[in-house]
Amino acid sequence: MSLRLLAPLLLALALGWTSPACAEGIEISHISLEANDDGYALDADFKIELSQRLEDAINNGVAMYFDVEFEVTRKRWYWFDERPVSRQMTLRLSYHALTRQYRISRGALHQSFSSLAEALRVLSRVRSWQVLERGDVDAGTEYQAALRMRLDLAQLPKPFQINALTSREWNLASEWRRWPLKIKAPVTEKAPQ
Repeated sequence: MSLRLLAPLLLALALGWTSPACAEGIEISHISLEANDDGYALDADFKIELSQRLEDAINNGVAMYFDVEFEVTRKRWYWFDERPVSRQMTLRLSYHALTRQYRISRGALHQSFSSLAEALRVLSRVRSWQVLERGDVDAGTEYQAALRMRLDLAQLPKPFQINALTSREWNLASEWRRWPLKIKAPVTEKAPQ
């Protein structure tokens, strides 16, 4: 192989470019917003691929906090966009060496798993998350909804935060997925039985 053809390949490897098949990160694969008695609940599926460094950190007892963020905005021509709804759910992924189990926690609720793959499978599924209450948005008005998941670097231990600032391996986040949202007229009274 000639040096002229080999130089771009060596440059790409030196800069750390990898093929998409081994990419780490978070991708959104499914979103569903369903009406219920209280407003609207969100179901979402994410694809989470951890780098080897992140897996090693979890296996060595470093807890990782993942934030799922949902927001609704309305465009305004005369001022900044209005943001009537902004919700955040934090999920904690940790490993306990004594029990040799991975744990996902949300507030006081937690669930244990025997493998990291099982824990990531559950972490990647958000179900029945109440994101819109009645009266949060006006019926018939056009909005834009957005969703993403990210690793919260601010909740890592301080030595890891410094490392995260200098390494792309720690910046784990999905892109914002945006879609148009128009709420139908809300039901304010139940029908008599």
